[in-house]
Amino acid sequence: MHRYPGWCRSRFGKRHETACDTGLASRMYWCGVSPVNRDNSPTSDLSAALLELANLMIETTSVTDLLDEVCRLATSVLTPPASCGITLENDHQPRTVTSSDPRAARVDEVQYGQGDGPCLETVRTGQTTVVTDLTEEHRWGLYPAHAMCHGVRSSLSLPLAVNGRTRGALNLYATTPHAFGVDQQHRAEVFASQASATLTVAVRQAEQTQLTAQLREALATRAVIDQALGVLMAGQHTDHDGAFTLLREASQRQNRKLRDVAHEIVQAVTGHPPPPTPFNDPS
Repeated sequence: MHRYPGWCRSRFGKRHETACDTGLASRMYWCGVSPVNRDNSPTSDLSAALLELANLMIETTSVTDLLDEVCRLATSVLTPPASCGITLENDHQPRTVTSSDPRAARVDEVQYGQGDGPCLETVRTGQTTVVTDLTEEHRWGLYPAHAMCHGVRSSLSLPLAVNGRTRGALNLYATTPHAFGVDQQHRAEVFASQASATLTVAVRQAEQTQLTAQLREALATRAVIDQALGVLMAGQHTDHDGAFTLLREASQRQNRKLRDVAHEIVQAVTGHPPPPTPFNDPS
């Protein structure tokens, strides 16, 4: 039995005492992904997702919205659904610009904090990185221990390329070992390849100034959501998952975008709008 340190760092840099005994699932920190409606045909799910990606090339004018949709669709092509996060490089610094749930964002940021991990390896090499079982993983220093503290047991990171150059990664995290077999890897690679093509078309259709503004918007959205979560955690005496749930429920109840509700929360506390996120055009 492998035992790892019983602590992990959250994205806010606080230490959390949490049992992380890999032999007892009940002691691990779990953060579930909402199931999606699906039939019994994995092929039909992938085909539907690819068709929707093709439609996005025509219908979506915002890179931010496109990335959100790619993240949403990625969780639907695998069985069972996995947590998904999308990493893009900004001025050679990786950032999670969208995620399906808090787990994906936190595990991405564990890697950014230590400068290593499967996501970053994919960004650097442009190759798919597979982790079959974190209890048997010896790469990337303390990353396996940290990832298991967030309930992850296996993962799959796939390159996202724009105009033939790797600009980021599509990261899938599962709560069970061996979640990404040969068939699952193939399906995810087909999806990621089409997602790269869709993103490339979106980039080519946009003027460079528009692209820069939209990528800045994606980064700013993540930053203001993080700030709002911090406010809710302090004000409501809840943890990160609880704060995310409160924010999501407010967004659904008010029928407003998550980032707009987060912006309002931060402004109500500070008395002024959240500051813009620094952004350097990577082109």
